Amino acid sequence: MIYTVTFNPAIDYVVHFDKLRPGEINRNKAEEFQFGGKGINVSNVLRTLGFDTVALGFIAGFIGDGFEKGLAGMGLKTDLIRVAEGMTRVNVKVKAAEETEINGIGPIITAEDMEELNKKLDAIGPDDMLVLSGSIPNCLPGDTYERIMARLDGRGIPIAVDATKDLLVNVLKYHPFLIKPNNHELGEIFGKVLRTDDEIVECARKLQEKGGRNILVSMAGDGALLLDENGGVHRIGCPKGKVLNSVGAGDSMVAGFIAGWLETGDYEYALKLGTATGSATAFSIGLAEKPLIEQLLATL
Repeated sequence: MIYTVTFNPAIDYVVHFDKLRPGEINRNKAEEFQFGGKGINVSNVLRTLGFDTVALGFIAGFIGDGFEKGLAGMGLKTDLIRVAEGMTRVNVKVKAAEETEINGIGPIITAEDMEELNKKLDAIGPDDMLVLSGSIPNCLPGDTYERIMARLDGRGIPIAVDATKDLLVNVLKYHPFLIKPNNHELGEIFGKVLRTDDEIVECARKLQEKGGRNILVSMAGDGALLLDENGGVHRIGCPKGKVLNSVGAGDSMVAGFIAGWLETGDYEYALKLGTATGSATAFSIGLAEKPLIEQLLATL
């Protein structure tokens, strides 16, 4: 089974305008409610690709009730932890000439809540897979991912981590199966702007030397680069299409890569499926759907 963890799930209220006029009353021309958070997005896209997952995370309040029901309605399996204080986030995503996001705060997760999550994680074995995605709420210590991986260390569980800066770098000593910085995030880790593939490979190798097994670097419209655990370098371009949505594209790439690797054990194919899946989300209003994924995959 694949398990995903989302510390800050949210209901995204997506509103569309021809033109947004600040300071005035604006009436949207279309709207959607999307149930998300990075790990939830990974679970959702993996379901589209034919893989069962269990989505772990924290919910609170009446919005948490709606969130849980919404995921069940989408066919996702969940094992969410209800916390006492605060409210599950509602994020507002404004789609106009420019994209604007207003993100909620989220509930208060206590040490007792975290221990409940740890008990669920303790049931995961080497035949399973774990995906840790996104930022950590301010109510939790910054080394939360590190603590989780230390607890699971030595149990042979493949773990994918999609995070930034110290949150990512500090888990490398526990040899995550996959990490997915984008090229800008990779450059930030080393305090430089990466302009060439050779520079990206050089920095990816440094992360691999610190313990990361497979380093997947997304580069938006320039495609992606993978440094696999065998030392192979794989470079791929991006399918052609009109970008309609940036939310969830990276999560979709992670899901596609995992699905491709589980299907074939081939890293080149995993990179292709990850790129097609991430692009399918970027070219869609919501998350990727299988017909478009397959269409884009055939072009790579």
